[in-house]
Amino acid sequence: MCFRETKNKAYLNHAEKIAAYILNHPSMPRDLVPYWDYNDPKIPDAPRDASAAAVTASALYELSTMNLPKSAFYLETANKIMKSLSSEYTCKPGTNKGFLLTSSTGHLPSNLEVNVPIVYADYYYLEALKRAKNLKK
Repeated sequence: MCFRETKNKAYLNHAEKIAAYILNHPSMPRDLVPYWDYNDPKIPDAPRDASAAAVTASALYELSTMNLPKSAFYLETANKIMKSLSSEYTCKPGTNKGFLLTSSTGHLPSNLEVNVPIVYADYYYLEALKRAKNLKK
């Protein structure tokens, strides 16, 4: 978004480096919903973080609009993340006080918000859904 608003290529270059770090990290699970900490020594037994996946999907949809060599890859990967979130990380209707996503982790060291719904996970999930919908227009 910073690049879109300023046209400063440094923001775009940095965003692509972040995407590469996240998507190429050796601990990234196949479903693209990361662990709460990419370097937790307890992986694969560490909690997942659906909020991080939602943020990543939303950002990848944004990157896919930048007419880059990897734009199609960003779009495809965002779609994969959203498919994982929608099929494996959604709350059942009538549960969790109306939240959409479950399995987010806020602060594991303090045992706060571990494997639960978090409002900002839903925010970025909805933002990603809106961005995906706008791409189809």
